[in-house]
Amino acid sequence: MTPSELSEAQIGALLDLFYTRVRADPELGPVFAGAIADHEWPAHIANIRDFWSAVMLRSGRYKGNPFEVHKSVEGISPALFERWLALFDESCREVLPPELAEALHGRAVQIAESLKAGLFFRPATSG
Repeated sequence: MTPSELSEAQIGALLDLFYTRVRADPELGPVFAGAIADHEWPAHIANIRDFWSAVMLRSGRYKGNPFEVHKSVEGISPALFERWLALFDESCREVLPPELAEALHGRAVQIAESLKAGLFFRPATSG
């Protein structure tokens, strides 16, 4: 099975499981609760489905800017990305065949590294 065989239904199942775990997680849950009100979750999940569809299936559905969104999240830290990735990997492996789980987790790692660099890397200024 190749990553091109990933379906929208699999992306949806993965994200439903993953974000159920995120919201219940003692480290991640409070950060997400502070950023996304209960009534906003359906729209958030739809947006994230569009994101992963665009990333993995090249659907072009996602039109947002992940960096801008994450800049305003209170309580976000580099360490939380590691927890996010661990839960994402666990969810991928539970819902997807091994090759697809590996492909999605690999892209998640790349995305997390890019976001961390943009959010937290502050090069020293020369004087």
